[in-house]
Amino acid sequence: MRASSIRRRRHEEEEESVFVSMTDMTVGFLFIVILLLAFFASRYNPSEMVPRPQYEQVLNERDALAEELKRLQQRIAQLETERDAAIAARERADKEIVELKAQIAKLEAELERLKKPNPLEAYINNSMEARRRILQQLRERIRLDFPDLQLMLSEESLRFQGEGLFKRGEYTLLPDGLRLVQVLADRLHDIVPCYTLGADAKFNTNCNSGFALIEAVQIEGHTDSDGDDMANLVLSTNRATTTFRAMTTHQQLLGYLNFQLQPVLSVAGYGRMRPIAPNDTVEHKASNRRIDLRIIMHVPRDTDEIEKVRNALLIGSSMGRR
Repeated sequence: MRASSIRRRRHEEEEESVFVSMTDMTVGFLFIVILLLAFFASRYNPSEMVPRPQYEQVLNERDALAEELKRLQQRIAQLETERDAAIAARERADKEIVELKAQIAKLEAELERLKKPNPLEAYINNSMEARRRILQQLRERIRLDFPDLQLMLSEESLRFQGEGLFKRGEYTLLPDGLRLVQVLADRLHDIVPCYTLGADAKFNTNCNSGFALIEAVQIEGHTDSDGDDMANLVLSTNRATTTFRAMTTHQQLLGYLNFQLQPVLSVAGYGRMRPIAPNDTVEHKASNRRIDLRIIMHVPRDTDEIEKVRNALLIGSSMGRR
């Protein structure tokens, strides 16, 4: 019995010891909690607390700012893309500007080149102008002796109607026609020497500053359409030959030479082939029966020949003064 009592008392003591240990632990834990509460209570500051509505407003503003930031970032990306495209376009434009400036410079150089007259073209234009002056001078000087005479002036020739030169169907010069042809020979003798070569030439820059040179002074015979074509061709040639003979008999014209040192005076007959009016009326047929004095100017092959023509005229003039 005593042993059983002793065991029961030991068991109770062990249980009490365990209870005391748990109580001590619980008291210690509570003490620690109290200390923590005291610490946090000492750190609490009501002024630092944010009311919930204000807190929610701040959250909303933060979200709105985040959205605005996202939008601005997208806008920045868009602007950067546009900037890159603009830079590329600027580079293309700069390249195009460089190319256009090169083209402009090329065109300006070509324009400057074109502004400078081509020597050959300038010489030919001057020769055409010289021919116009020669024909005008011939017409004006012939009119001094024949004020009532109708002289037709074309770009290349001076035209004399055949009614006053020949009888119809004949090639013998009438008295008035002979006198007209002799005056024409005198006027050619006055003007042509300045534009030809040869011993009888009299070139000077006062009358021929452009160094124009006559290739041919051609006496051309023409008829109307009446009669046989071959007969008209022979008749026109005979009329031109008669005129040529009358002029060269009256005045020394065969000494005036062209660049090939051939006489500039020549003849040609065209019959009805070169009418200046329809052969439908008496007046028109009379216009077609005519003698043309055609002046043909020398056209150099190239600029080198221009210099040769100049030298030939200058040498001829110096020989003529000896």
